[in-house]
Order: sequence, then C-alpha cells, then structure tokens
Amino acid sequence: MRVGSMSLAARWWYALKPASWPKVFVPALFGQAVGAATAGRLSAGALLFGAVWMLADVAFVVLLNDWGDREVDVLKRRMFPQGCSPKTIPDGILSAGAVLAAGLGAGVVALLVAWVAGLALERPLLPHLAALGLFVFVAYTLPPLRLNYRGGGELLEMVGVGVVLPALHAYAQCGEWAPAWLVALSPGMLALSLSSALASGLSDEESDRAGGKRTFTTLLGNAVVRAGSEVLLALGALLWLVAACLTEDAPPPGAVVPAVLLTLLFGVRLVRRSPGAVTNAFGAQSAYKAELHRAIWWGTFTLSALVLVASWRGPG
Repeated sequence: MRVGSMSLAARWWYALKPASWPKVFVPALFGQAVGAATAGRLSAGALLFGAVWMLADVAFVVLLNDWGDREVDVLKRRMFPQGCSPKTIPDGILSAGAVLAAGLGAGVVALLVAWVAGLALERPLLPHLAALGLFVFVAYTLPPLRLNYRGGGELLEMVGVGVVLPALHAYAQCGEWAPAWLVALSPGMLALSLSSALASGLSDEESDRAGGKRTFTTLLGNAVVRAGSEVLLALGALLWLVAACLTEDAPPPGAVVPAVLLTLLFGVRLVRRSPGAVTNAFGAQSAYKAELHRAIWWGTFTLSALVLVASWRGPG
C-alpha cells in the first residue's frame, strides 16, 4: 500500500479497520437475537440503537487501540520492515493526535447514544451497561491499568466480547441483561471469545516480547497458544451443545446443532492450517486467524438466526 497516495477518507477508512468489525458486531447481533427471542418480538428501536452504538464503539476501540500500541507498532516496523501491514501512526497514515481525538470522540458519541436510547426505549440501565463496555476496553489498553500489557488482556477481551456486549444488546431488546438463554449459551461464547483473543497475539509475538508487552503468546509461545485456540474453539461449540441438550432454560437442540456443526467444520480447516502458522510466518498466521474467525463468526451468526426461529415456533 502506498501511504502517500491515499486520500484523507481512505486513510480514515484504513485506520478504522472494517475487516475487524465482525469481532464485535457478531456478539452484538447474538445479544440482539437472544433479547428478541426473550421478548417475543424484534424491537426496531433496539436494533437501530445496536447498529449506531456499535459503529461508535468499534471506532472507539480500534482507534484508541492504535494510539495505545503506537510504541510497540514502531518497534514492530523496525523489526519487520516488510513483514507487517502499514501501521496507522508509525507509517504516517494519521497522526497520533488525530487518532486519539477521534477515538475519544467516538467514546463520547457511544455514551450519548446509549443515554438517548435508554430514555427512548425505557431501558434505564442502558447507559450503565454501555459505560461498562467502554471501560472494559479502557482497562484493556489504556493507562493506568493497561491489562493487555500486564498479562490479562486476553481474559479481559473474553469477558468484554463474550458477555458484556451480548448482555448490553439483549437488554436493549428485552429489558433483561441476563435472560435465561443468554446465560445458558454464555459459557460457549466465553470459550470462543478467548480462542479469538489468544490467536490475536500470534503475529506480534516477538515485537510484543521486545516491547515488554505480556500476552499469552509472549509468555507461552506460538505452539501452545495455537493449541489453546483450537481446543477452546471446539470447547465453545460443545458447550453450546451441552447447554441445549442438558439445560432446561436453553434453546432447543434444533436451534444449536447446526451452529455447532458449522463451527466444528471450520475448526477442522483451522487445524489443517495450524502447522504453517509458526512464529513470524505472517501470511500463514493471517490465513490461520481468518479460518478461526470464520468458525466463530459464522457459527455465532447461525446460532443467532436459529435462536430467533426457535422463539417464533414456541414460547421463548
């Protein structure tokens, strides 16, 4: 990519990393689906809130993550001049000040949207849950906590993506932040979210280690983290199945089995790509993570759709 030839709009579009958005949009959609199933109807207002809030939230997360990681990104560029994609701040796509200002502005917009929607939808906890969602990220990458640099980032991502986001969107739809179907399926979501969080550190192993950043990958190494991601992917799908088959307050097996099978199918493809995704094999790691994301995103999307269908066929 030739940075110098990029228009201002293209620079901001690149900085916002739209290819990464499903990582948070899919759990949000899952929460909306479970909330609508619980309420017995789909609220257009809650769906509109979810779409607008997620756009603001993803801008907040992506931009401030780049700002918080700018020093490590500079280090990675020095270590691997041709081995990684352009970095928003180190490569001069946007200035650090512009990224910080836009990220903070997006956070303010997210809080305002939640406050207005809370009044309009009569959901008094909506601003509080939205603030919690933003705080999880603040604790993840920004001082003083900066848990992504202290060894807790993957666990925090697991909680934020696997529980907080679905709970926020379920509450917008039905007025309950912990409906029974969400509780039953949450262990599987947590496992899948941790699987994704672990894999996210693979491509930054050596630069994170050199920059003093403590992640599961820098502490345990590439091979262990890949194995952990694969086990957690299978575990997440099986936990969905266990909930459907053995838990009374859960969606019926017919709404869960297709999602489980789809997730495991992509999981087989993931394992086949695993041997090549070794340290510094950036292309192979990218393909590996793409397969993992397909498994999680398509599995969760299918589960969301079938949960709605199941609720239409009988009491939720």
